Amino acid sequence: MGIAILILMAVGVLLMLTRILPTAFALAGLALGIALISGAPLTGAKDSILTGVLQNGAVTLAATMIAVLLGSWLGTLLDQTGIGGTLVRKIVEFGGERPAVVALGVFAVSILCGSITGSAPAAMLAGVVGIPAMIAVGLRPVAAAGTVLMGISAGSPLELPVWQFMSDALGAPVSEVRTVMIRLFPIAFVVGIAYVLVQTRRGARHAWAVQLDRPKARVRRGDAPWYALATPLVPIVLALGFTVPIVPSLLAGVVYALVTTTRWGDLNERALRSLYKGFEVAAPPIALFVAIGMLLAAVKLPGAKTALTPIVAAISPSSPIFFVIVFAALVPLCLFRGPLNVFGLGAGVAGVLVTGGIYPMTAVVGLMASYNQVFGVSDPTSTQTVWAAQYAGVRPERSMLSTLPFTWVVGLGGMVLTAVLYL
Repeated sequence: MGIAILILMAVGVLLMLTRILPTAFALAGLALGIALISGAPLTGAKDSILTGVLQNGAVTLAATMIAVLLGSWLGTLLDQTGIGGTLVRKIVEFGGERPAVVALGVFAVSILCGSITGSAPAAMLAGVVGIPAMIAVGLRPVAAAGTVLMGISAGSPLELPVWQFMSDALGAPVSEVRTVMIRLFPIAFVVGIAYVLVQTRRGARHAWAVQLDRPKARVRRGDAPWYALATPLVPIVLALGFTVPIVPSLLAGVVYALVTTTRWGDLNERALRSLYKGFEVAAPPIALFVAIGMLLAAVKLPGAKTALTPIVAAISPSSPIFFVIVFAALVPLCLFRGPLNVFGLGAGVAGVLVTGGIYPMTAVVGLMASYNQVFGVSDPTSTQTVWAAQYAGVRPERSMLSTLPFTWVVGLGGMVLTAVLYL
């Protein structure tokens, strides 16, 4: 039975890699297939297909979905109120003609954007102004795209919806997830700075020699008030400094953005318009989280757990040293929607590692967070990588080759940290 489930998972990965099925559809199909192979009844008990997998599984990540929606709402407000654009423009004005200063400034703004919302919206917030500005002062287009992506990745450990996802998916308390993420942040931050400094020393191109085929940039909005520029920090400070729960922290950021940028008479209209746009932005990840919840429910079924645990335990490294060596070598499997991508089949793998008691829960959180640092930057199929690369006028595969050596170091550092602290 366990071999049959693994074969089914391999077929699912193939369907996602070849794009025969969208990731969400493939994961939902995997969930049903695993439930059938594991012998779950169709109806009745909580471990049935209809109740346990489809009904309960679909809402497993409900708190994550709300956090993603609020993060998307806040990200939309950063765009519509001009906060994101103002932050980038101020950095560019301060940097002048100094490529390293401009790139480091855009990197810092990208961290803030990545801490609020992930994926393409974060790349757009920082990149619409930041990428052309970096190219204009001499950075190569591939380095400009990579700088934005490395910043978003460095902000990911501070992204509250990611905390909620890890908590919901793996059953870990948010406090434990927060601890793991905060320890991962300095590694991503330092390696990101190293990337920027290396790229800015690799020679410059004259701005007038750069040929770009970019989408039309959005119409520039007026600068946001200086006190509104603290908006990205509001949820982070509340969640980290005052241990406020994730949803209230994000809501506080939304309210602060609205109050500091909008006249009282326009408040309702802007709030509703940005919320509806936030729903559009959040729809794709929410659909994915519904399918991931079903997959997690399927791998936790008694039959699936009994079948998979001995196999996974047998192939999983037991010592901390081999844990780092083996899982660091498997980093490429989190790319191209591979089996170690936590926002795909990797969630099921993580579920087996937790439910089977193979590793402590915090170790699994650290492992999957480390892989996410690689996927979020270097996967040429991820939406933020595709957008940033295309906006800079390069292929996503070139962006992957530019960033992968650095993100691999981040992943390795996260795994070493995990092995030292939790194994």
